[in-house]
Amino acid sequence: MPAPTSLKGGVTISNLTADHYEPRASGPVFIGTPDPRLSWRFKGDVKDWTQKSYEIRMTRRPLPSNKETSAEEETYTVQSDQNVLVPWPSSPLNSRERATINVRAHGTDGSATPWSTIHLEATLLDRSDWGEATQVVTVPLGIHKNEETKRPFHVRKSFHVASPPVDGSARVYVTALGLYELEINGKRIGDHLFAPGWQSYTHHLNYQTFDVSPLLQAGENVVGACIGEGWYAGSLGFGGGRRNIYGERIGLMLCLEIGGEQVVKTDGEGWEWSFGPLISSQIYDGEVFDAREAKSGWSSGSTSGVTHSNNSSSWSPAETIPAPTASLITPESPPVRETRRLPALEIITTPTGKTILDFGQNLVGWCVFNRAPSNTTKGGEIVLRHAEVLEDGELGVRPLRVAKCTDTVICAGGGEDAAVLQGWQPKFTFHGFRYVEVSGWTDDLQTTDISAVVVHTDLERTGFFECSHEKLNQLHRNVVWGWRGNSLSVPTDCPQRDERLGWTGDLQVFAPTASFLFNTAGFLSGWLKDVAVEQLVDGGGVPPVVVPNVLQHVPFHSPMAVWDDVTALTPWDLHQAFDDKRILRDQYESMTVWLDTGVKRAPNGLYDSSLIQLGDWLDPKAPADDPADCRTDSHLVANAYLVHVTSTVSRISEILGEDKRAKRYKDDAARLKREFVKEYVSESGRMVSDSQTALALAIQFDLFSNEGQRQHAAERLAALVTREKFKVATGFAGTPIILHTLCNTGNLPLAYRMLQESKAPSWLYAVLMGSTTMWERWDSMLPDGKINPGEMTSFNHYALGSVAAFMHSVIGGLSPLSPGWKKILVQPRPGGTVTSAKTRHVGPYGEISCEWEIRGDKLHVAIAVPPNSTAQVILPGFTEEVGSGKKEYVVDYERDERWPPQPFKHPFMVPGEDTFVA
Repeated sequence: MPAPTSLKGGVTISNLTADHYEPRASGPVFIGTPDPRLSWRFKGDVKDWTQKSYEIRMTRRPLPSNKETSAEEETYTVQSDQNVLVPWPSSPLNSRERATINVRAHGTDGSATPWSTIHLEATLLDRSDWGEATQVVTVPLGIHKNEETKRPFHVRKSFHVASPPVDGSARVYVTALGLYELEINGKRIGDHLFAPGWQSYTHHLNYQTFDVSPLLQAGENVVGACIGEGWYAGSLGFGGGRRNIYGERIGLMLCLEIGGEQVVKTDGEGWEWSFGPLISSQIYDGEVFDAREAKSGWSSGSTSGVTHSNNSSSWSPAETIPAPTASLITPESPPVRETRRLPALEIITTPTGKTILDFGQNLVGWCVFNRAPSNTTKGGEIVLRHAEVLEDGELGVRPLRVAKCTDTVICAGGGEDAAVLQGWQPKFTFHGFRYVEVSGWTDDLQTTDISAVVVHTDLERTGFFECSHEKLNQLHRNVVWGWRGNSLSVPTDCPQRDERLGWTGDLQVFAPTASFLFNTAGFLSGWLKDVAVEQLVDGGGVPPVVVPNVLQHVPFHSPMAVWDDVTALTPWDLHQAFDDKRILRDQYESMTVWLDTGVKRAPNGLYDSSLIQLGDWLDPKAPADDPADCRTDSHLVANAYLVHVTSTVSRISEILGEDKRAKRYKDDAARLKREFVKEYVSESGRMVSDSQTALALAIQFDLFSNEGQRQHAAERLAALVTREKFKVATGFAGTPIILHTLCNTGNLPLAYRMLQESKAPSWLYAVLMGSTTMWERWDSMLPDGKINPGEMTSFNHYALGSVAAFMHSVIGGLSPLSPGWKKILVQPRPGGTVTSAKTRHVGPYGEISCEWEIRGDKLHVAIAVPPNSTAQVILPGFTEEVGSGKKEYVVDYERDERWPPQPFKHPFMVPGEDTFVA
């Protein structure tokens, strides 16, 4: 074959970061650690470029900067090829200290990159930095006493500034028990939504830091906030859930400093409160907004003697409650933000005469009024009801269960609505929806009048895939949108019904896919800290199945494989994606306590068979009212995972230098494997549960005594797949690995055939039914357009989207060979009717890509490997190790004669037509 070609270009540093904190285009990155690790990606296509060393130049100043004293520059030169999470070279930062850092890398070829710069600023690193008097400002006790929900309220305080700081040294440090939106002098601070986010509030409480220097003015200033109940005190859980899980009183905790000196704090002195136009705001039920109560200027100008004409909006002295005892944390995760707006595509009139907007995409967020309706009357209501699907031409609300998912706007009338309702949108609620039923709009509604606002944790998109098969492309888009909508402050199971909880099993099976598609390092590592603290402090070593745990009242707290295995498997997956050993170290106690004390065992070391296990949850043949009734023995699933997790923790122990534990867990894994084989595997390799999931788990987790058993199991798996006519026969445990298992056992055509199946249960069934996100059930909507009768039916549920990992690694050809993608496997494996594919991943070292196309009897492949990385390229009849740069290959390609594979047939079967999507 011809020699690969290489295109040259310069190497530069891109995306210089500190730990996993979100980089900023301007201003400092606010960090909550004194010794942040530094990382930088490379950009460029120089052939075989590797880093030999790097330089760091650092200038440090306290806040405020003393311009009369020049800071000394620190310089460091390090001989290393590492550019991911390199150690902090200087002494630890102090609270409020700034550091300007310049980095450049030197290559083994003698070249050097240009300098790259990042500005850091330490936040309040010690609890005492907040000041002893800082408390939580709130409404008087009794205001919310008899209310079913806590009406949102405003708090504000006036303060004097002699002259605005010219050195940019004004900072607000702010959090809330509940949710807050902050203003100074009438201007919104930041673009965060649902701040401070959802955490295990008993133990952790995030706070945000903002530079407010440009907002201050000479003379009197006003800082104010709107406070909602949010997750802290709102209703959470099934059947309407429970209220006040974390506390009964919501409020604001704030410290405003200029030049490091406190100017405002929530000590109660001078703070006042008032209700505003929000009558109620709930996560599940939505918001009620009363335009008659809207008053402009509540957080600007003087507050002295200001009252509103409506008694419910008058200002009164606020009260304080003690500051929370939880650890105050500057989160590494990006905040929740608005990321885009979608126009309505169509206005539908239903059979009963209702008006419905179709936004064409199942999404998470809310609606915004692009214009105010005219001809409104005082007290008239505009009601927006949200749902994911239509049923019989009407809004399909049954899957919402008791969640109302309704926003109500009460009009002021008399021309006042023109100003108040222009741009109206909810503040402290969100909905999962594609369709919105609008009632009460007083004039001719147009598609341009209302848009959908998409909100989620603003994770960096890092993974991309497309191929020649448009239905598979739509499937991949569904996976992306499903994760996008369910990564809202915590990884949730669904965004629409009375649940929206951080189920650990869902995340555990999807984490590798999520971390390919988005940079999840800060987001998931922060969530794992809540997993650990709720397991170790509250759970007696057993992790809760939802984190944060709002189901403490549900008798469900028993060791649960797959779900509780998030303690070990997800840190491992994050380490593979981001090469961060600190995540392993931070979660090490969690994973070892889970294995050593959390797992309840039988005398042979396997799971106690009396425990309830969810097993292969949502097996396609499980009845609608019993999703745990799967064809695979639930304890077989649990024990397969137990062996796998024990082996994984052994590897993690070795990486962390825990040699004694590494050996112990390795020996435990070998012993447990023998017990597993004794319990579940016949001498020939048949499984006690003759199912796709049982065989796939045993093959992927290497649970056979010899290769003969494994080969026999692979043959049996292939037989079961053809007997099922290529329909999916796996649930949560089997679905993430079934296609990989078929591929790794020489049955690639069967994997493609299952992927391209059109009849339920299959991935493309939902696509052909018009889905735009992943479904919870394989048949959340039945072929006749009826919603699945099961109470647990969601149309936005990411777990089964783990199939995208197969699309990335097998169709797309990209997977990591070492943690953080420093060494890459490039091995596209065409099959089915797919004739081309493009895959990209922005890893810790830079952008990786693989593009291939079949032309006649040739396979054309183009790859890009980022600087300081290497790749193993495996193509038909060809293997080589390559360094960085762009390369193209042309190799001979023979189509697999086994395509399309035929389903199992017996003499009494009526021959059927092909049901795969070509």
